[in-house]
Amino acid sequence: MLGPVILAASRSDRMRRLISAAPVTKQVVDRFIPGETVDDIVPIVEELTAKGLELTMDVVGEDITTPEQASAARDAYLELIERIAPLGLGDRVEMSVKLSMFGQALDGGHDLALANVRPVVEAAAAIGTTVTLDAEDHTTLDSMFAIHEELRKDFPQTGCVIQAYLFRTEADARRLADAGSRVRLVKGAYKEPAEVAYQQKHEIDKAYVRVLRILMEGEGYPMIGSHDPRLISIAQELARRAGRKLDEYEFQMLYGIRGEEHLRLAAEGHRMRVYTAYGTDWYGYFMRRLAEKPANLRFFARSMVSKG
Repeated sequence: MLGPVILAASRSDRMRRLISAAPVTKQVVDRFIPGETVDDIVPIVEELTAKGLELTMDVVGEDITTPEQASAARDAYLELIERIAPLGLGDRVEMSVKLSMFGQALDGGHDLALANVRPVVEAAAAIGTTVTLDAEDHTTLDSMFAIHEELRKDFPQTGCVIQAYLFRTEADARRLADAGSRVRLVKGAYKEPAEVAYQQKHEIDKAYVRVLRILMEGEGYPMIGSHDPRLISIAQELARRAGRKLDEYEFQMLYGIRGEEHLRLAAEGHRMRVYTAYGTDWYGYFMRRLAEKPANLRFFARSMVSKG
């Protein structure tokens, strides 16, 4: 399987230099990351929301090694919120954050990440929107969930992400599926050992359905993060069985993947939110997109051959 190989490459400085230097790379990266600056991304926000879509915004970058870099990441989100505030889009445009960007892996990182993310959550709430805490590798999750719980004391709409391929996730879903919660379910995009995660696609898919059923039957607000047509159909059926209205759950997909499906679901009355990343430190994000889906890798390979 190529996925684990690509995920390993995402941590390689040599591969980062090689891929970043390839002439075709920017053209391909632009498919998934439509801009590097706030000035680039505001027109994208306006364009997608005008089509009836909703967004969750991610300022890419994870390799934080100093408190100053963590503060800069916080400030980048605050700038984004300040720029989208005049658009008056409310919760149609929310934020997604990785706590690693806010210093979680540094000394005293748990407290540092909480201190950095809180102003972002406050600023988002002030313009009528919210923040979802992205899940990263399994070693960071206890800290992420603790920060999520702390933030929800003052900002109960703060969301979090759970990953179907982890053995722990069914228990996490039961704990999180309470009234007022917002939980995004994804398959998982990090290389995890067999001791903590399912390794085979069919096992992950079955786990996804089990966890999704827990969320749909709970009292919270499920966010279905998947591009898989079969899982999307199953989600619709589980929502129907649970008696959920169309505004009581949502679908989420990545910018640049299955764009026609985004519009189809929105046209049917579903809440369809597009995960839209931007920034200059795109490498790790881009490599995980390649690892998640063979079609993405084929697209990149064809472009390397035809344009390189």
